[in-house]
Amino acid sequence: MHDDVPLDPFAGDPDDPAAALGDPSEETAPLSVTEREDVLADLADLEVFRALLEPLGVRGLTVDCGDCGKQHYIDWELLHGNLRHLLDEGLPRVHEPALSPDPVDYVSWEYARGYVDGVIDSEEGRDTP
Repeated sequence: MHDDVPLDPFAGDPDDPAAALGDPSEETAPLSVTEREDVLADLADLEVFRALLEPLGVRGLTVDCGDCGKQHYIDWELLHGNLRHLLDEGLPRVHEPALSPDPVDYVSWEYARGYVDGVIDSEEGRDTP
């Protein structure tokens, strides 16, 4: 068990509503080489995004959830933990949306990538005589 994993409030409860989902201790197939590389690339991107955007007041990223169809606002630490969990366990964590996040404090993955690209381009422009 990982230190950053929240405790299960239904642990040991015979009426656990998640019991119908199956045994979470069952082995899952490990990520493929390509999937692992993708998650590692996302972790590297996330570090750069955070380094450049957190000082500007951005608290994290928005993620469009395919499971519930809603947009989630996820802070930097939770994003990092979720990606590490996916890398280590081969499955994403169960998620819950943040409580009353201010959308102004979050940007999309695409925005963050575009921002980083802009910073890189402006730095490269300064290097040319």
